[in-house]
Amino acid sequence: MQTIYFAGRCPWDAQAFVKMMLGLITTEAGRVSEAGENLEDAKCVKTTFDERRVTVTELMGYFFEITDPESVNRQGADTGEKYRTGVYSENPPPRLREAEAYIRAMPNRNRIRVKVLRLVRYIPSAEKHPDHLDKFPNDYCHIPRALMTKYLLEVD
Repeated sequence: MQTIYFAGRCPWDAQAFVKMMLGLITTEAGRVSEAGENLEDAKCVKTTFDERRVTVTELMGYFFEITDPESVNRQGADTGEKYRTGVYSENPPPRLREAEAYIRAMPNRNRIRVKVLRLVRYIPSAEKHPDHLDKFPNDYCHIPRALMTKYLLEVD
């Protein structure tokens, strides 16, 4: 069992999307901080997964389906430092090396603005955020419905 943190989207839609992936054990909406940075915490989804069933490379592919990796401090209509994109881990090698390798293999790698860093601090979201779209399925979501349901049949 491994944990990685994906930042950059509204945690409502990101958590709803990510939790449909094969090999996922748990997800939790929250915020992450970066070392030595005087930035607002970034919104994220803490993703615990079974590395025998899904790899960081596969998770990066899913993340890039719902995130604009070339965007800085913006995802959809949401703007500000709290929407910066990043991938974080408490145990960087090999998780972060795998995320970095995924980015290096992308044809647009020179334009990608996703930070890949060691996790400094994680704070779970306020009660209204976790599993929000499960509780309120008709609430606002940036991810198109077709993409949100793309992997429904693959869930174990």
